[in-house]
Amino acid sequence: MAANMYRVGDYVYFENSSSNPYLIRRIEELNKTANGNVEAKVVCFYRRRDISNSLIMLADKHAKEVEEESETTNEADLTDKQKHQLKHRELFLSRQYESLPATHIRGKCSVALLNETESVLSYLDKEDTFFYSLVYDPSLKTLLADKGEIRVGPRYQADVPDMLAEGELDDREQAKLEVKVWDPDSPLTDRQIDQFLVVARAVGTFARALDCSSSVRQPSLHMSAAAASRDITLFHAMDTLHKHNYDLSSAISVLVPLGGPVLCRDEMEEWSASEASLFEEALEKYGKDFNDIRQDFLPWKSLTSIIEYYYMWKTTDRYVQQKRLKAAEAESKLKQVYIPTYNKPNPNQLSSNNGKPGAVNGAMGASYQTQTSLIGRACESCYATQSHQWYSWGPPNMQCRLCASCWIYWKKYGGLKMPTQTEEEKLSPCQTTEDPRIRTHMSRQATQGTPVRNTGSPKSAVKTRQAFFLHTTCLTKLARQVCKNTLRLRQAARRPFVPINCAAIRAEYADRHCEIVGSPLKIKSTRKPLSCIIGYLEIHPAMKPNVVRSMPSLQTPAAKRLLATPNHSSRSILGKRNYSHHNGLDERSCCISD
Repeated sequence: MAANMYRVGDYVYFENSSSNPYLIRRIEELNKTANGNVEAKVVCFYRRRDISNSLIMLADKHAKEVEEESETTNEADLTDKQKHQLKHRELFLSRQYESLPATHIRGKCSVALLNETESVLSYLDKEDTFFYSLVYDPSLKTLLADKGEIRVGPRYQADVPDMLAEGELDDREQAKLEVKVWDPDSPLTDRQIDQFLVVARAVGTFARALDCSSSVRQPSLHMSAAAASRDITLFHAMDTLHKHNYDLSSAISVLVPLGGPVLCRDEMEEWSASEASLFEEALEKYGKDFNDIRQDFLPWKSLTSIIEYYYMWKTTDRYVQQKRLKAAEAESKLKQVYIPTYNKPNPNQLSSNNGKPGAVNGAMGASYQTQTSLIGRACESCYATQSHQWYSWGPPNMQCRLCASCWIYWKKYGGLKMPTQTEEEKLSPCQTTEDPRIRTHMSRQATQGTPVRNTGSPKSAVKTRQAFFLHTTCLTKLARQVCKNTLRLRQAARRPFVPINCAAIRAEYADRHCEIVGSPLKIKSTRKPLSCIIGYLEIHPAMKPNVVRSMPSLQTPAAKRLLATPNHSSRSILGKRNYSHHNGLDERSCCISD
């Protein structure tokens, strides 16, 4: 019962495809729709297989830096299998929200911020446990360090100097270390200090009455008095008293100079109503992420000003009203939902019903494969040959399968249990993946260090079968020339997956073979050697064309130039001579008789 009860804040598996791994999400809200269904507003987490290769390289670089500074188990001490499975446990947090049906929940998991003081093996020892250290922005395609990380480690520790011995003087310059702003041993009593603070508040109230902008913001007297009683007025009064060596008469004269009373404002008074509205909207979206609030909503404000305004805003009635409103909304929303265990059969299960062949990966037609024909095929991950249930995995033409335990691992962690040989490992030690020619031929899985066939997508571009060389016979070459009308090579090249009717081509070739046997067959002319061309030119020297030039006269128009062209044969469409014309070869020499 408790395992099937899901609450706000739980990390859960969501299934959006029967063949792809689960989605990992955190439940933020549970809302009931108009038709009675329950939808969950969730925060998205991404796996390594969901981001690009360049971001994966950046994540590996960040992990290496963290590993060098940590004092826990290094990655070099892990086995290849542990390194392979550890990459399946890494996630990337995002600020993206989405709504998914609650009926697609398939179980609970645990996601935690990477603890640098804890061994990475602790994540492998626990089932359904993941970690994250970076934040992924799917719109900008960027990776950033999480601002909420726990700053634990040697780089965050202060350098504590040695303790001074008894009687040893401190040679440090105290003025550079701290500034004294108040002396508790002053000659004034507490009553005198309180009286001076009352005078400072009164001066602040009078100054707001004289200021036009303050009269608009605090139209009533009690609002002006409340604003004058803030900490900014008290801090100014105590600082003035300390600077004048706690002399009340001189300090009061500074509060009310010749130009009029001193007006001290804090961030609550400096901000306008529109700026306060923008801040509340940004706080609703980003929470206490003040850097994002300043960047997206209030770029003209300093970070110090935004933080100071936030803590002053929490003391106002506006904050109390919003807190009560959110509490009322939370009471009306669902706090938990019961989802029964999903026990429907998976479409990827390999089984035969009533003697009919089961479809592999849901493919129909030519992709039929019976369960008996896969008896000798082992699991693609653990290479086991026996399992109580088999699941088809990968593209349909590969006809791969996983055992029951490896299938569960694939759905939860998005990879195979055992590491397989990747294209990156096949490279020689002298070659590196920095070569763009090599990198373009490497798959994403090879760059990530995950199995080559670890895609789960039916459109896998990785070759998993042994390559072959297709050697055409002489009869095939002749058929291309004889049966052009039936073949239609240009149309066949546009549709490479449509089979060619070989029987029709064979019948046409047999009919036309009898006609071609008695007649010579013309083939393309081959380039003759240079010696033959030179010998031919010595016997048949080139003749200069006779140019007939006529003098133009006033009575007759100018005659065109007449060119005496050797009568070889017809030119091409563009009016240019072909190769046989230039080399002095006759087309009859290009004919080959049987």
